[in-house]
Amino acid sequence: MGLKVTKMQGCGNDFVILDYDKYEKGTANNLWDNMSQAAIKLCDRNFGIGADGLIIPNTNVNDADIGWFFYNSDGTTAQMCGNGIRCFAKYVYDKKLVTKKEFSVKTLAGIITPKLTNDGYVRVNMSKPILEPEKIPFIPNSNLKYKISVKDRIFEGNAVSMGNPHFIIFIEDDEDLLSLAKEYGPYIEISAEFPEKTNVEFVKIRSYKKIDLRVWERGCGITLACGTGACAAVAAGVLNGYLENSVDVNLLGGIVHIDWLGSKENPDTDIFMTGPAEYLFDAELK
Repeated sequence: MGLKVTKMQGCGNDFVILDYDKYEKGTANNLWDNMSQAAIKLCDRNFGIGADGLIIPNTNVNDADIGWFFYNSDGTTAQMCGNGIRCFAKYVYDKKLVTKKEFSVKTLAGIITPKLTNDGYVRVNMSKPILEPEKIPFIPNSNLKYKISVKDRIFEGNAVSMGNPHFIIFIEDDEDLLSLAKEYGPYIEISAEFPEKTNVEFVKIRSYKKIDLRVWERGCGITLACGTGACAAVAAGVLNGYLENSVDVNLLGGIVHIDWLGSKENPDTDIFMTGPAEYLFDAELK
């Protein structure tokens, strides 16, 4: 029997999804013997299906309605993925792996709660932003407006975790955000300040309620969208007084909406992300 997969995307961030419960370890050319290598193989855009990540539902959990395994395209695990969790939520509901439109998902970042809305979007409680440097993890003892030296530039950025680390850089000049992400993202990702590496977001503020964001993702490189990065960017913007609490984030692949009622005085508040999740195709690998 071939390996059946589904490909989905959220704002252009694309994923291969496998149904873990339908396959025994060792089948499908021993794919399950090493899930990291499976992710590399399946996500390869020339010799595989092509995707930013591999998602595998896991129904064998006790403290949530369902769980997942998530792998980046380079085979590394990720604690969370905002666009991935929306696709995952739609997939497991449609496949009847869960029966509720709002349910809990066990991730390496903790319990995340997505909700399928009546307009076809998915709204996700992404939990609280993590600001303590040791929990991000971020070696400097202050996470906001930290100056980092990279190649020929010094950038002022903000370290925030949404279960995975982010470094958000607000750009005031009219520079091309994508070019900045491509040139400096790979170096900031592996900076000594981040012992577990980091995602890197370059952000242009268009108004108090709208930003443009381009991202270099840890373990993936340039992607069309990053849901956790959108959440982290809005949190950093609110904490610095740049943004209001309800913001549209314009990514290369589309727009997600972020709501956060937190503040510098009360940051211990959940962030909510709303955005699309769409099927691309089903396939069977021989």
